[in-house]
This record gives sequence, C-alpha cells and structure tokens, in this order.
Amino acid sequence: MIIRLYKGFSRTCRSKRAALFRRYMHPTEEDKILDLGSEDGRLIAETVPFRENVVLADIDEQMLARGRARYGFKTVLLDESGALPFEDGSFDIVHCSSVIEHVTVDKAQRWPREFERNFGEVAFERQSRFASEIRRVGRSYFVQTPNRNFLIESHSWLPLVQFLPRSLLLKTIRFSNKWWVKKTSADWNLLTEMQLKVLFPDAIIIPERLLGLKKSLMAVGGDRVLA
Repeated sequence: MIIRLYKGFSRTCRSKRAALFRRYMHPTEEDKILDLGSEDGRLIAETVPFRENVVLADIDEQMLARGRARYGFKTVLLDESGALPFEDGSFDIVHCSSVIEHVTVDKAQRWPREFERNFGEVAFERQSRFASEIRRVGRSYFVQTPNRNFLIESHSWLPLVQFLPRSLLLKTIRFSNKWWVKKTSADWNLLTEMQLKVLFPDAIIIPERLLGLKKSLMAVGGDRVLA
C-alpha cells in the first residue's frame, strides 16, 4: 500500500515538474538538451516528445545503453568527479532532476568513518563544482532536488533522519535497510533552499509543495528565464 501510494504521488510530481520545465524552458526539437544524471532517460522522454538533440549523461553505462536502445538518445558516460566533458555553452538547456544531492563522494567512499565529521563540507564543495559546471555548459538550466527541511527524507522515507549526526545516520540507514520498505545508500547530501540559491545565484527557486510544506526545490535559471 505504501509503495503504491508513493508511486502514484511520484507520477503526479513528475508530471507537474515536466509542465514547469516546458513552461520555463520552452524546449523545441532544435534545442540541444543535456539530461544530466539521466539514468536511462525515462524522465526526459516523458517531458519532451523529441529525441534528436537530447543527450543523456550518467555514470552508469548500463543505464545509458538502455536509454540508447529504448529511446534512441545520444549518450555520454561521466565519471564521479562532477566535471562535465563539454565546451562552455554547449547546450541550450540542462535538465537535472534528483541528482545534485548525490554528487558528494565517490560511491566506494559513501560509508567510511573518515567522512563522519566532514561529509557535509566535502559534499557541498563537490556540489558547488557540479553546479558551476551546469551553469557553464548550459545557457539555461532546470535543476530539481529534495528539500533538506522537509519532514520526510525522500531517499529513506524516514522522518527527520537528515538532521542526525552522520555517524548516527549511517547506523540508522543500515538498520532500516534490513526491514523498511525503502532502501537507500548513504551518498546523499540534501540541500536547503538557501544553499541551492548559493549554488545557483542567478536562478529563481521554485518550491514543490506537499500539504503546504516545501517537499522539493527547483533552481531555474539562464537566458530563457532572465529574458
């Protein structure tokens, strides 16, 4: 029941975000669009009807292969550094949904004890570089991420765990992964609205609300928004 309700709510959220993307970005089939952290490209495929000038970029080679086979998108394999292998202004639009919170440490380093005290600092530094890369390669961008200050943490479906000290957070996740319906890794660093504004200073921040509370945030910026 919980999973069905969540999937239904997620579909509704995706539909609303797609409408906001089209409203602010005005995408056309002539636009070069980068779907960043795209997995197999299902989300951008649901958002725009065309395929020719859309590029998927992800660290998962199998997901990219699925995107090529299923949708015919062009693909680019990324490493975990956050650096993007594109020239300045290569894309008219960068689309990035539920990705920047995972641009923290290399996946092999998500659990080590040495990150317990300074994980947030290390993660935010990498997220800052990633945000700069988005602004560098895209003339306009649409970046969505969960709101750190929402009551329910979106990756674990547990209340308020994002505010725990990291050592306790890791223990909580290890325990909940054994019995809870929602499994998660420990690679995410959620952002507040103020932090997102720091990362994207020229953007407008659009909240996505649930029961009046800001569930997630969208940084929308670039020439199409400022025009």
